[in-house]
Amino acid sequence: MTDGRRHIDTAERRARLALRHRLAGTARAATPEEVAASLVALHGTDPATVHLAVAARLADPAKAVPETERALYEDGTLVRMHGMRHTVFVFPTELTAVVHASTGLAVAARERASLLKDMASAGAPDAAWLAEVEEATLAALARRGQATAAELAADEPRLREQFVYAAGKSYEGVHTVSTRLLRVLGVEGKVVRGRPLGSWTSSQFRWAPAPAHPELDVAEAQASLLGRWLRVCGPATEADLKWWTGWRVTEVRRALSAAGAREVVLDEGTGYVADGDTAPVAAPGEPWAALLPSLDPTAMAWQQRDWYLDPALRPALFDRSGNVGPTVWWNGRVVGGWAQRADGEIVWRIPEERIRREAGSEVAAEAGRLCDRLGATRITPRFRTPLERELTA
Repeated sequence: MTDGRRHIDTAERRARLALRHRLAGTARAATPEEVAASLVALHGTDPATVHLAVAARLADPAKAVPETERALYEDGTLVRMHGMRHTVFVFPTELTAVVHASTGLAVAARERASLLKDMASAGAPDAAWLAEVEEATLAALARRGQATAAELAADEPRLREQFVYAAGKSYEGVHTVSTRLLRVLGVEGKVVRGRPLGSWTSSQFRWAPAPAHPELDVAEAQASLLGRWLRVCGPATEADLKWWTGWRVTEVRRALSAAGAREVVLDEGTGYVADGDTAPVAAPGEPWAALLPSLDPTAMAWQQRDWYLDPALRPALFDRSGNVGPTVWWNGRVVGGWAQRADGEIVWRIPEERIRREAGSEVAAEAGRLCDRLGATRITPRFRTPLERELTA
């Protein structure tokens, strides 16, 4: 204890990660819904990440692709939508209202204002015209159930209209109304990503009407989301919370208070855990290894990462925008990276010799199992990192 607050050291933080992120062998989940509920959100920017992140946490990884597709596109128990930091995630459907109110409304207002401003600067039609197009687009989508932008434009031709963006600037370009409007409707919680046009690795999606949800109070929704996240990722610092949510620091502090979060002491300083979550957590009984995909929600969960990621590894494992590539984990920390070569082989590298000796056989076994699961499927991360490029060269 430190001035009445409990100290949670790095070893315990790694133990919590192993168990609560479903990575230790004894903590694996039975369904994609259990995985998503445990993690709160799965990164959905790279379509393959969702399925690979689920597979790494299932008791039967072979079920990951068919069961995740069932949950997303048949049962509707998971939904792919915009969330924190204007990023696409996969959430449990029951969280739709919480995510929309806590993170979507502010982003949506900025996106719509930006679209109207850009259209006005280009001399494009006004807000009343856009409202008509929006209404017709949503009606067409409701009739079709799911549709591509091109299919919607066949029903509402005004979606094909184009306007010049940032005229006279070095980044001048031409935008199509469909691209910008559907993005706005997405962050407003009116449409979501539907079934992809190709396989589970395809980045070309249909659009679908968003599941109905009640409108929640923003402050209450923020407290709810933060409380859920702390139960998965706590302890976390204020900087972690601000980064993950994308909120202002005043919103983070208000939500911490409303959620009843408890202060603890970390090696980095003050941290927070969910109410009632200060009891010690023991490490899993058996050592564990995991090969997690690029943008995995565990690797991207915290802003301050030194407790699970050696700073010396960062230049090789992250791109210039801060997107993490495929990572190799051993007992709660990142120890290296992996990649899939053109012939399907899974290759990996652990720079530290002691860790290679200790974890090598377990990591090799995980790589073999991943290679078998992928079969003829080839994975290329959307955001490529130095080590991933080097391993596949």
